Amino acid sequence: MPPMAGQRHRRRQVARLLPQCAAFRTIAAALMPAVPPESAMPDLPRDLAPRLAALAAGDRDVPRYTSYPTAPHFNPAHDDADWRNWLGAVPEQAPLSLYLHVPFCRSMCWYCGCATQIAKGDDAIGHYVDALLTEIALVAQYLPPQARVSQIHWGGGTPTILGAAGLQRVTDRLAGLFAFDPGIEIAVEVDPRRFDTDLARGFASCGVNRASLGVQSFDPLVQQAINRIQPFGDVQRSVGLLRQNGIASINFDILYGLPRQDEHSLADTIEQAMLLQPERLALFGYAHVPWMRAHQKRIDAAALPDHDLRLRQFLLAEAQLNRSGYASIGLDHFARAGDPLAVAAWSGRLHRNFQGYTTDGAGTLIGFGASAISQLPQGYIANLRGVAAWRRKIGTAALPVERMRALTPEDRMRGRIIEQLMCNLHVDLNAEAAQFGLDAQPLHDDLIALQPIAAAGFLTIEDGVVAVHPQGRLLLRQICSAFDSYLPRVNTIRHAAA
Repeated sequence: MPPMAGQRHRRRQVARLLPQCAAFRTIAAALMPAVPPESAMPDLPRDLAPRLAALAAGDRDVPRYTSYPTAPHFNPAHDDADWRNWLGAVPEQAPLSLYLHVPFCRSMCWYCGCATQIAKGDDAIGHYVDALLTEIALVAQYLPPQARVSQIHWGGGTPTILGAAGLQRVTDRLAGLFAFDPGIEIAVEVDPRRFDTDLARGFASCGVNRASLGVQSFDPLVQQAINRIQPFGDVQRSVGLLRQNGIASINFDILYGLPRQDEHSLADTIEQAMLLQPERLALFGYAHVPWMRAHQKRIDAAALPDHDLRLRQFLLAEAQLNRSGYASIGLDHFARAGDPLAVAAWSGRLHRNFQGYTTDGAGTLIGFGASAISQLPQGYIANLRGVAAWRRKIGTAALPVERMRALTPEDRMRGRIIEQLMCNLHVDLNAEAAQFGLDAQPLHDDLIALQPIAAAGFLTIEDGVVAVHPQGRLLLRQICSAFDSYLPRVNTIRHAAA
């Protein structure tokens, strides 16, 4: 089927899925014409994609830098002594961020790179909630009484698999042991295919004020290729239920680089997403890592777009989102002008952790659940990855630690440099070295690796200040890798391709 014919076919499918009320027909007519001309695709500078592709094509695989050092460089933990000591050192009144991981799904999406598994009955979920409550109590006993919490994030897996009652039980345990800040943000990841009125009301009861919906793609052909059949109506209904119950802050996750996806189907997906007006949107590149996630072997690798096509998909989607009023944030996030994420980016207060980009500036992130990772000033703690092993360890009244990484002063400095680049697209190497009392010369030596990117005009280097051009944001991971002192020494660890 020719590209334009395929586009017409998809739009006819979308038209059948859109609600029939007059208001939505008016919006749809304005934002999604029946058969847009080819010129409706955003224009790109003619040489932008080839210039970026030439720089990225020969690059090694690089991490996503949600931490530094990255998780493959954590060390085995022999016991929970360090974790207990680090928790005990948290200052009173210091704000905490909490992450709760629920590693269960009802079915497996083939693209998924998360730590999750198929739930084997409701009993397994109930036992998981019981263990989660115990872990929360175990951790809280080492923290200051009624420690402050500024942010809670539920991730997975599918957190809503706990049901409204399970979410409420955990929330009640947290509220009894911690002091929630008046402006606390409570965010939950949502699978729109299985979201209903009871869950929406449960969210409201638990104080949830932000929801992140996994949209991925509205193209039926792509959905079939990734084993996630999710019509537009599922997402529309979920957004309506959330807003009816007072959860006004909505995020969408959309993927590019998926099997059978082209720039037209991605543009269609974004146009449909705009009908629902999310406050934020994340545009993630699909990471094909079948050596890490066996279920990804079910994806036809021959149907994946090549590197150049992936790059063009992102650039066109970014232009489309910018044109629709969404500002580019960091590597792959977008937000409306008044959204707190955009405000944080413009004011230099954006942060990055294991949940991606965030406004949360808490110096301590505590993770609960199997495979959850905690981040403290002293370093990182990773929980046992297997659910059974995690539960057994908790049953002994010990903290379920599997791996850890204590940070050196150089780790902290390089981690700060990488976060500055990922969030703000610039960093002053001399200032960062001075802040940590370290020699800046090794950082200047690292700049040699950035010369090709600088020569292409995607960044500037002047007096130790590295500034990335907005058009070079897709190269941020490669740019940050120049300051990763661990990456060159390890040739056997494979990361997701940039």
